[in-house]
This record gives sequence, structure tokens and C-alpha cells, in this order.
Amino acid sequence: MKQDRFLTGILIGIAVLIVIALGVFFTRKDNLVYVDESNPAGVVQNYIVAVQKHDYEKAYAYLADLKDKPTYQQFRESFFNNYVSPAGTGVEILTTEISDDLASVELSLIYNQSGLFSSDYRNIDYARLVLQQGAWKIKQLPGNFWAYDWYQPTPQPVK
Repeated sequence: MKQDRFLTGILIGIAVLIVIALGVFFTRKDNLVYVDESNPAGVVQNYIVAVQKHDYEKAYAYLADLKDKPTYQQFRESFFNNYVSPAGTGVEILTTEISDDLASVELSLIYNQSGLFSSDYRNIDYARLVLQQGAWKIKQLPGNFWAYDWYQPTPQPVK
């Protein structure tokens, strides 16, 4: 009789935990929202949100118009071919420094580790932006959101 009550208590406890987990899952706020893009931090956040929502056209619009800018096709293929893979990476925007037409946004990259006893870890990196025609545009981001060959000259064969 005592064992039955104990087992019933455990099952009720598990059921309560499942209900709470489902409630949190379905009521949590979606933090993938676009913000005002009149400042460098807003542009970086909107780029990251667009990439995570797979809205590559919107994300591409935030890239600076500089020499050797990737084409939209190259940009999109970088994500489809996993050359750029933001999966499992969170971003916290920290500080912004602006100097004339250049800006630097400090980012805390949060890497999600898989495994029973592993924990997340953070790394500080920077986004670089340039002011072009009154709008902030990205010219460099950390590797999880940026391909190494964007804005690099196309290698020419040696003759």
C-alpha cells in the first residue's frame, strides 16, 4: 500500500513537470524580432534575426556595398552548404562604438554544447559596420554568421 502511494506520487510529480515544461514551451516569448535599424546594434540584431529566420534577402540587404561583395547567390549558398552555420549559437549584443562613418559592435557569442555534462560557453567578438548613404551596413561579423571569403578578392589563375 505504501509502495503504491509512493509510485503514485512519483508519477504525479512527473506529470506536473511535463505540464510545466509544455506550458513554458508554448508560452515563451519569441525573441526573434526585428528592431529599429537606425543604429549599428539594431542592424546587427536584424541581420542575425533574418539569418535565423532564413530570410536571406533581408539579411543580404544589410551587407555593405564594398569591393568583392558576394553576390546574393553566393551569400545564400554559404548557408545552404553550411559554410556559415549559426545553428547552436546565441548572440548577446553588448556595446557599440561609433567613430565617424565606422562602428564596432561588441558581441557575446553563446555556444550551445551538446552532451549530458557539457555546458554553454561564451566568446567575445565584434561586428564591423560602415555608414553608407545614411544607413549602417555590415562589413564583417564573427564566423558563425559570416563566410571567410566574403569581401575577399576572387583568386585569379596563375598564367
